[in-house]
Amino acid sequence: MLDIKFIRENSAELKKAIENKNIDLDLERLLNLDKERVKMMQEIEELQAQKNKINEEIQKSKDKKSVIEKGKEIKEKLSRLEPLGEKLQKEFEDLMIKVPTIPSEDTPIGKDSSENVEIEKWGEIVQFTFAPKTHIQIAKDLDIIDFDRGAKVAGYRGYYMKNEGALLQMALMMFALEKLIQKGFVPIIPPTLVKEFVLCGTGYFSGRNFNPEIDEIYKIENIDKTEDGRANKENKFLVGTAEPSLLAYYANEILDASKLPVKFCGFSQCYRSEIGSYGKDTKGLYRVHEFMKVEQICMTENNIEQSNKMHLEMVEISKELHRELGLPYRVLSICTGDMSAGKYKMFDLEAWMPGMNRWGETGSASNFLDWQARRLNVKYKDTDGKNKFVHMINNTAIPSPRMIISILENYQQADGSVVIPEVLRKWMPGGVEKIEAK
Repeated sequence: MLDIKFIRENSAELKKAIENKNIDLDLERLLNLDKERVKMMQEIEELQAQKNKINEEIQKSKDKKSVIEKGKEIKEKLSRLEPLGEKLQKEFEDLMIKVPTIPSEDTPIGKDSSENVEIEKWGEIVQFTFAPKTHIQIAKDLDIIDFDRGAKVAGYRGYYMKNEGALLQMALMMFALEKLIQKGFVPIIPPTLVKEFVLCGTGYFSGRNFNPEIDEIYKIENIDKTEDGRANKENKFLVGTAEPSLLAYYANEILDASKLPVKFCGFSQCYRSEIGSYGKDTKGLYRVHEFMKVEQICMTENNIEQSNKMHLEMVEISKELHRELGLPYRVLSICTGDMSAGKYKMFDLEAWMPGMNRWGETGSASNFLDWQARRLNVKYKDTDGKNKFVHMINNTAIPSPRMIISILENYQQADGSVVIPEVLRKWMPGGVEKIEAK
């Protein structure tokens, strides 16, 4: 959520951002609404001040009846204006939550994902001497993923990781965590069941509140208990990535500038309803409801040069992970029409998936500047003693399902076996080098 003063002073640029990001927002209505709201607030405050003064006058006045009548008039005006003021404030906040970050000057202008721009490519695509299998067939032949029983127990998009498949998944997680710890990131296993403000604050809701028709998030319906045993009906949600939990770690806190940059790497189970992806990638691991992931987040000073530098450093880590795993990849600069409201700049990494015969997204890196920090109220005190909002950056390190797809499909052998990437073998019990049919 941006500052209203900034919005007024940069309305022309924001109108372009709204158009380029395909956001349904009438900025003129917001600005006019703000004027109405401020005027209404001033009127209500003036009436409240008069009301307080009337209480004092009643005690002192000899003509109490006339003073009381005047007090009734003020009370009636307040009873009429306060609901109108609340209505204006609600509409104002509903519109404010949609105001986007103005994207960087070098962000491609485009309507959707078809206009993202490839900026880098690494690795040679494997030329097989045999017909490559999909990860679905490989998993079945090697008995390392059970999709049928997963669907029976968990429903659509359910699956079991088993045997070397389970070990490979955990090896990937440990590989990513070790790399990030070496890069100075603090390892965290965050909560995956969170309060509403966490997802609203990080921009995972399409509006101020959860919208089950749009937001690809699981809401938990159970009534919780507070520490003293009372019923707690506060909404709780399952996160789709560790990012929201990590970014909310310092919510409503003021950090010292010397503590920046904050660098966290979070390992978590992730949950996504995928309601917007109905009918897409219905088989296999590519689009599932539940998976493991290691995420990077960083908080820097309120300085675009610093946050941009950190953003690129985090992307380099993801590229390094792909290279060490021996997975061909490409980097995309994401266009305006494929970016969410809060993003200033965004890159995606995609690995080659031979069985699917296409590139598949394996990571996404975004710089939000202070858009998320304002909503979560995360500040720092600079060297001049001024409080400023931090900049927040996030990036995927390794999402287990799609990396497993790429490994199984790129490392498959003519005899049906799959070679384990060398960097993962130390995490495989017994140093397993190859997955073979039982």
